[in-house]
Amino acid sequence: MTGYDHIRTAAVIRYPYLWSREASYGETEGRKHRPVAVGVRMQRPDGDLVLFFPITTKHPDGSRFAAEIPTIEKRRAGLDADLRLWIILDDFNSDVIGRSFYLEPEPPIGRLSKAFFLPLLREFVARRKSSTEVNRSR
Repeated sequence: MTGYDHIRTAAVIRYPYLWSREASYGETEGRKHRPVAVGVRMQRPDGDLVLFFPITTKHPDGSRFAAEIPTIEKRRAGLDADLRLWIILDDFNSDVIGRSFYLEPEPPIGRLSKAFFLPLLREFVARRKSSTEVNRSR
């Protein structure tokens, strides 16, 4: 694969994720490059729109839409299998390939399995209106 072809559903890449709480305080840059799961890539004439879900070591409170990542999935995704990790699905970034200041044409660090990730993605679609988006392509 060349360029940005690797940015597909369930790929895990490093991205300067901007949390919605940081954006609400006026921040415009992610504080660090963190692993994110590529949620959806939608083809558009002016550049494909991509949704990214953050992966974190911080245990989310019970009100969050999040899932702990099992050990086998951490290994597939190129993540540290010894850490407890969660994928957060009620806070996401959107960006546009080809217009992004943040995306790099680097290979993913790994991939989550479809068996693990697709049910989460379906649940995200059902709950999308209660999720918070930070648009990074503006």
